[in-house]
Amino acid sequence: VQLQASGGGLVQAGGSRRLSCVASGSIFSINSMGWYRQALGKQRELVALMSSGSATTYADSVKGRFTISRDNAKNTVYLQMNSLKPEDTAVYYCNAFLRLAGRTLPNDYWGQGTQVTVSS
Repeated sequence: VQLQASGGGLVQAGGSRRLSCVASGSIFSINSMGWYRQALGKQRELVALMSSGSATTYADSVKGRFTISRDNAKNTVYLQMNSLKPEDTAVYYCNAFLRLAGRTLPNDYWGQGTQVTVSS
């Protein structure tokens, strides 16, 4: 299975950016998809998560500014980031908790990460 993230880049404070992540491979089902981020010198943290039932979880620091959405038919998750701040600068990683065809249990899979840099 492969998770391909895109949409990162340089953006000014107050601006917007949309990240996308497509999961491909022999996927039987996807339980949840989401985004984590890791700033330089810090631990990876949850940004936003969406379950197969569309329940969402957001980090307090992004509530009201970021919106996660999914296109289940395309195995794709999006992260719309508005009102970006310099402290949002990080490598953003796509995550999927999914079950492969022929497997009994789901597992965690990660994308390669995409850099988002917010300039002040």
